[in-house]
Amino acid sequence: MDEDQSNGGFLEMGKADRSVWLMKCPVVVAKSWKSQVASSSGSQPVAKVVLSLDPLESEDPSSLQFTMEMAGSETGRIPKSYSLNMFKDFVPMCVFSETSQGSVAMEGKVEHKFDMKPHEENIEEYGRLCRERTNKSMIKNRQIQVIDNDRGVHMRPMPGMIGLISSNPKDKKKTTPVKQSDVKRTRRDRGELEDIMFKLFERQPNWALKQLVQETDQPAQFLKEILNELCVYNKRGTNQGTYELKPEYKKSVEDTGAE
Repeated sequence: MDEDQSNGGFLEMGKADRSVWLMKCPVVVAKSWKSQVASSSGSQPVAKVVLSLDPLESEDPSSLQFTMEMAGSETGRIPKSYSLNMFKDFVPMCVFSETSQGSVAMEGKVEHKFDMKPHEENIEEYGRLCRERTNKSMIKNRQIQVIDNDRGVHMRPMPGMIGLISSNPKDKKKTTPVKQSDVKRTRRDRGELEDIMFKLFERQPNWALKQLVQETDQPAQFLKEILNELCVYNKRGTNQGTYELKPEYKKSVEDTGAE
């Protein structure tokens, strides 16, 4: 309602019955036309449409062929010839215009809808343009800035900063220490880890899994795989909950120690 009041509540309908063509054009073509209109002093044509038909089948709408030729001489690498694919099955639409003074007018009804497509001889060059445009859009302009104060004082949250650290000592929460099990450990080579395990069992015959994780700094699951091959798990007795070498490995360790 506000828009109707701003232009007096009138809609100019003098061109309401005029037939209008709606065309979907590539971005590069639209930019070329826009630059030509901005650079030209008068109203110069930007393209021309050529209608081809078969005289023997003039009554058949499918025999009509529409092509478009770019009128500008400085089109650069943009293809100059295009095919216009016509559609009649679309939602009814009308075209409206509005002047800088706010008056609104109906310019006509959309009778045909067209999609522009470069001719086959230009399709390769057009595809190259599209790829270049896509690659340019993917380039991120990043800047590297040298920080004079390399001690990081300006990047450190200071007391009283909103949303970071409360200035009230009562609101401060104790930092939760990182559990040892949450630390990511890198697996060693299997053969190297087995040698380390044999040396540990030379030092003492029984080890708990937690002790071996601390000694080897290896993931617990990876250690379990090797322990299941090399050791026996004591489920009861004085050494309950610990691992010890299997008899065949105990012998090899004792022989190595004797040597």
